[in-house]
Amino acid sequence: MLQLGMAWITKNSAAMKVERRADPYLTGAMREKLSREVLPRYETKLAALLPALHMVQHEHGWIPQQAMLEVAEFLQVSPAEVIDTASFYEEYWLKPKGRHLIQVCRSVACEVCGQPGVTDAVRAKLGIEVGETTDDGEFTLIELECIGACDCAPAALIDEKVYESLTAGSIGKAIDQVRADGHKH
Repeated sequence: MLQLGMAWITKNSAAMKVERRADPYLTGAMREKLSREVLPRYETKLAALLPALHMVQHEHGWIPQQAMLEVAEFLQVSPAEVIDTASFYEEYWLKPKGRHLIQVCRSVACEVCGQPGVTDAVRAKLGIEVGETTDDGEFTLIELECIGACDCAPAALIDEKVYESLTAGSIGKAIDQVRADGHKH
C-alpha cells in the first residue's frame, strides 16, 4: 500500500543569525526625516512602514535583514510585520540587485508578440535565470506584468530606458550597449 504524506520542510527561524555591520542602514538622518516628515502624516507608526522601507531601499539599493530589524525597532512594530510587508511587495529588494536592472514585460500583448524569446535571449546572453544576478554584479533579470508599451510589444526596461519592438537580437545589442556605456566611466 502506497502512503502519500506531506513532508513539511521547517527552518529554525528562532535561531537565525542576522549578519550585522557596524554602521546602521537606518541612519540618524533617515530617522530624523521619518520623525519630522513621515510619522506626522499617519495615525500609527505601522502606517509609516512602507515609506520607511522605501527610504532604506532608495539609499542602499535593497533592504538587508539588519535594516528590517532597525526599521522594526524604530517604528516599534514586530520584525515579523516588517519582514511580511517587505516580502509581500515585489517592489522591495531583499537581496542585492545588479548595477543594471533588465525588466522584461510579460503582459499578454508582449507575450503574444514574442516576449518569451526576448526573455530567453537575455537568459542565454547573461547566463542567468529570471530573478538572478550575473556573477559580476552587473545585471539582474526580472519580468514585470506590464510597462505600458503594448503598442510596441514586446518591450523591456533596462534601468529606466524603455526598449520597444524587441527581438532576441535587439535585446542582445541593447545589453551590449549598456555594458559598453558602463565601461566608459
